[in-house]
Amino acid sequence: MNATQELMRRHTSVRKFLPDAISDEQLQHWIQAGQQASTSSFIQATSVIRVRNPTTRCQLAELAGQQEYVASAPLLLVFCADLLRASTLAEQQLSQPLPQGYIEHLLIATVDTALFAQNVMLAAESEQYGGVFIGGIRNAPQQVAELLALPSLVYPVFAMCLGKPDQAPSLRPRLPTDLVLMEERYQPLQPEDPRLHQYDAEVRQYYRERSGGKKDMSWSEQMAQLLGKEARPHMLAFLHNQGFALR
Repeated sequence: MNATQELMRRHTSVRKFLPDAISDEQLQHWIQAGQQASTSSFIQATSVIRVRNPTTRCQLAELAGQQEYVASAPLLLVFCADLLRASTLAEQQLSQPLPQGYIEHLLIATVDTALFAQNVMLAAESEQYGGVFIGGIRNAPQQVAELLALPSLVYPVFAMCLGKPDQAPSLRPRLPTDLVLMEERYQPLQPEDPRLHQYDAEVRQYYRERSGGKKDMSWSEQMAQLLGKEARPHMLAFLHNQGFALR
């Protein structure tokens, strides 16, 4: 493996940071790396909001589920799927309103934003910084949108905390590659597959070690817990309100 692959394989979520500030120049470089990510049809449907105001950050931390590092991390970015910028220019060019609300446009903007953000994280990690994605801001997307003055055709996909790590989390084991990489056609997972049983054992051991024995859970058990309950059902109405996923 080359150095880039090694860096990618070492990724962990960092939630505890040293107070070292991140310069505007560093941030510019990371955002420029994000901009070089692939973008569907060159729409470039991502906007990033840097939040510095302590009051706003405390409110976001509360909305995200009392994640205190949202308030305290040296850098907080909110990544937004943004169709407003391109739509405004297109309407100006065509001199007429655009058809809006297509689910495909939502997918394009969301995927663009995720690719952009992953590049930002990788750029930061290449300079020995660390971070964590904050999907919890979708717990209360309307309040987040109001806090950040997000207009129609813009929605907050996730936030990201970045800074110099003040912890060294162990690597969380991923699924065996041969359960993810398939040949020619989709191959459904068989619950009795010994590779899955081995992976469940690895994940259970990881949680036991990380929590000092307080968490004892396999990956299969975690998926049952996660997928067996409602998952932010308010998001559909919020997206409709923002002009997304109408057709």
